Amino acid sequence: MKKKDWFTDWFNTPYYHTLYKHRNDIDAQLFMKNITAFLSLPKTTHILDLPCGKGRHSVFLNSLGYKVTGGDLAENSIKFAQQFENESLQFRVHDMRKPFNNKYDAVFNLFTSFGYFEDDNEDLLILENIKKGLKENGLFVFDFLNAIKVKNTLVKEEVKKVEDITFYIKREIKDGFILKNISFFADGKNHSYTERVKFLDISKMKDYFNKVGFTITEIFGDYKLNKFDSENSDRLIFVAK
Repeated sequence: MKKKDWFTDWFNTPYYHTLYKHRNDIDAQLFMKNITAFLSLPKTTHILDLPCGKGRHSVFLNSLGYKVTGGDLAENSIKFAQQFENESLQFRVHDMRKPFNNKYDAVFNLFTSFGYFEDDNEDLLILENIKKGLKENGLFVFDFLNAIKVKNTLVKEEVKKVEDITFYIKREIKDGFILKNISFFADGKNHSYTERVKFLDISKMKDYFNKVGFTITEIFGDYKLNKFDSENSDRLIFVAK
């Protein structure tokens, strides 16, 4: 039996959402406002938010007046998000490695939702699918961590108590991946998950984008859209077409 990908299991657990429940929506919303204004996206724009998790970005983009489709591999997340659906907001289960049925005006890949795979070809396939899923002159907004800063500021061990669960977190960079091992005791048993994101710096990311034929038009280093600085920027944000 083929072993499940780490994210298929972890993202589908309630514990994932418990650990990250304090994620900063204000930052995320600031970014959505800034990027849609910067790109002068008309309200007729149909945005694909992929992967969308429980839909927080999708719901906010929809509140700004855009038609939004959210896609995610985690069925539990999609079930949760579907309570927010309306005529201009839809959610569906979708694996980024599979091509899309529709074409979109813009695709947003947010909050480091990329670089999960051992094989570069799988990451390239995702970019290829996104490119094919864009209408002519469509825009791709890609929001990733800044690998160099992560490396320079890595917190190797951390303990976080959220609700009644104590999460023990260990981080390391190994074999080209940023690894985050999360272990905890909950509901009568021990759990352990490891998040793995490929160590992709700006040159490697540019190389990926060039390989699939994307043209990068803008590079930002944070949600206020300041320019990218490899040592100090928190994020690596590309706008491509």
